[in-house]
Amino acid sequence: MPQPAANLEFYKIMKFSIIPIAAFFTAAALSAEPPSRLNQTVVLDETGIQNLGIETVESQEASFENTVMVLGQIDHTCESHTVLSSRIPGRLIDVGIHEGEFTAKGDIVARVESRQPGDPPPSIELRSPGDGLVIRSDLHLGGPVEPDKELLEILDLSTVWAVAKVPQAEASILKEGLVAKIRVPALGTEIREAKFLRLGVGADAAAGTVEAIFEMPNAGNKLRPGMLLELSLIASKRDGVLSIPRAALQGDRSSRFVFIKDYDLKNSFVKTPVVIGEASGDRVEITKGLFPGDEVVTNGAYALAFAGKGNASLKEALDAAHGHPHNEDGTEMTKEEIAAGGGDGGHAHHGGGGPLTLFLAIICGVLFILLLASPFFFRNRSKA
Repeated sequence: MPQPAANLEFYKIMKFSIIPIAAFFTAAALSAEPPSRLNQTVVLDETGIQNLGIETVESQEASFENTVMVLGQIDHTCESHTVLSSRIPGRLIDVGIHEGEFTAKGDIVARVESRQPGDPPPSIELRSPGDGLVIRSDLHLGGPVEPDKELLEILDLSTVWAVAKVPQAEASILKEGLVAKIRVPALGTEIREAKFLRLGVGADAAAGTVEAIFEMPNAGNKLRPGMLLELSLIASKRDGVLSIPRAALQGDRSSRFVFIKDYDLKNSFVKTPVVIGEASGDRVEITKGLFPGDEVVTNGAYALAFAGKGNASLKEALDAAHGHPHNEDGTEMTKEEIAAGGGDGGHAHHGGGGPLTLFLAIICGVLFILLLASPFFFRNRSKA
């Protein structure tokens, strides 16, 4: 009869399929175990903390701004430009201001002696036509003066324009009410704000940009035309977003992580995988992996990634913090392990896996028993 041969063939199929299945479940059981605390924790002493310059900040839920970064420069406004000239010809007999100095409207800046005869010849005072910085001066003592000649050029810098070069692909965000945060490298790290005023008169086809003009106050007249700018254009804003400084984020695009200050161990930091969202300026949104209040390492985070397990013992830190012995990998010691190690912690490790490992081990055992029992099952069927 063909039945025994068919049973034998089926047995072979079972034999060569159960083994890979069992191997798969075993591998899954091993990979399902979370990384040990020992492998994820860097423990330092006070010297290590100081040498790495470790600094931490709390992750917080706050407003998160989606921004576009562009470059630009300072320019003066149209209304800011004034010039000084004389109504009569003559020569300068007094000069009271020079290029680079500030003047106020109505200040006497020079005196002109008329060419009309007299003893002494008649003279007039020249007063500043506006407030601002003298950017060009042709006032020279004894120099000739003509009515059609400009003697001073003045810029009122109390309000200036920030002219940004915005990529045309991002130009749709240039709407009324748009706010830009501006940093002027020449003036340090201070952040200023400016409101969008209007578009420029043209576009740069070669660079693929358009000019966007932002109006900003200039308290103290520190901003000068031609200064370079870094502008962060706020395209949108969301509240209640958990974010951290960019400096805290480590790893490559496929595997991002941060170091969190251990909540109960001094000078200890736990490597924690995170999922990131949007990036804005110097902050990054965290969608998974952190909770508000977690202290993440900023300064020194890159060095921690190469610090291995640190320069101190996790076991000793846990023993000191909790008042009872632990294994070298940071797990709790059982009573048997404590007794076997003489109470000093020894080098025993807490064995055993989690519930998932136990479940998968049982499945592997059942499959193995079925594999062993299948010849007897098929032999009994063939006799029947």
